[in-house]
Amino acid sequence: MRIAVDAMGSDYAPREIVLGAIAAAEEYQCEVVLVGDQEQIAQVLNTYGDWQSIGISIQHASEVIEMHEHPGAAVRKKKDASVVVATRLVKEGICDAVVSAGSTGAAVASALFGLGRIKGIERPSIATHIPNLVGTTILLDSGANVDSKPKNLVQSAIMGSIYAEYVLGVSQPRVGLLNIGEEDSKGNEQVLATFPLLKQLQTIHFIGNVEGRDIFNGMVDVVVCDGFVGNVVLKTGEGLVSFFTTLIKETIASSGWMAKLAALLILPRVKKLKKKLDYAEYGGAPLLGVNGGFIICHGSSKAKAIKNAIRVAREFSEQKVVEHISENIAKEGGSANE
Repeated sequence: MRIAVDAMGSDYAPREIVLGAIAAAEEYQCEVVLVGDQEQIAQVLNTYGDWQSIGISIQHASEVIEMHEHPGAAVRKKKDASVVVATRLVKEGICDAVVSAGSTGAAVASALFGLGRIKGIERPSIATHIPNLVGTTILLDSGANVDSKPKNLVQSAIMGSIYAEYVLGVSQPRVGLLNIGEEDSKGNEQVLATFPLLKQLQTIHFIGNVEGRDIFNGMVDVVVCDGFVGNVVLKTGEGLVSFFTTLIKETIASSGWMAKLAALLILPRVKKLKKKLDYAEYGGAPLLGVNGGFIICHGSSKAKAIKNAIRVAREFSEQKVVEHISENIAKEGGSANE
């Protein structure tokens, strides 16, 4: 298994990207091709030692797509950008999947132009892991498409269910449509038109409408919505975690010695909770619907997140998620393309 990694993406590139790649190569025994400025990457690798022996190599790329650049225009113009070159390695069969923590827009554009869509898929979706009380909920789309048609949501439901089954190991994943109420009659025009289409599907376990709180209580495995709503949900969740973490720290710091002693006693539990809420544990979000493995990471990803994203990329490829999506879209036929 060989994974291409955009070494110039993220706020902490290339150092944290390279360190994450080293950790992944050692722990998961997979080959990693670091794509980007050869000199900068080698400077970090040389502090490790014999990095070639653990399956790491460098593919030079002279350009980088910055966050402020228009994604489509930059991908077309910068043919030697790190994310474009990494995607090309997958297209040419040299690598099995690509990982990038750079511009999300550039990642989506590069995947669409470089890999193309799976036959029958109109628009790809970003599937994001969100921790719940008993495990993980997959939310999609979390940002690839801000305006979605009902058939796009239907296709997202099929893809999300496949990902949950084959990568997360969930038997018959429960799929819900995000709405403002559970009743069939509630929702905007988009949701009302999508609901009956999802009920017709034979390849997913659709449980009906779900509300925002259901994402976190563990009653659903896959939640479907358009990219605008999904991204708002995702960013709100991130903000709440940060808010409560800061609030707890400030409360403990301003309390008396007994409260601080109590805090020390529950510290192991707090650390366990922090680990569950840490996005770095989940690595990255797969871009489902493109004809190849493409894992998109948070822009502030450090070594731990990159290591886990490479793990996700390896599992994605080993479980042949692209092939399963293609098969299920074909099975559903018109139901997935109305």
